[in-house]
Amino acid sequence: MSDEINRITRLEEMLAYQAKTIEELSDQLAEQWKIVEQMRSKLDRLTERFLSLEEQSLEAPGITRPPHY
Repeated sequence: MSDEINRITRLEEMLAYQAKTIEELSDQLAEQWKIVEQMRSKLDRLTERFLSLEEQSLEAPGITRPPHY
């Protein structure tokens, strides 16, 4: 009977350790997801800014030589 109790105790300890590990991994994943979302948002803003600047450069008058050339 003592062996069964020891075995059950070891299994319970292992289960508790695994549950703690899963919770820590879940927390880390949630934190990394926040970072990914922040980076995605920043990339979207930079892309919009780049496209806007590119559009403005296309609308700008062409570079011409000054009359004294």
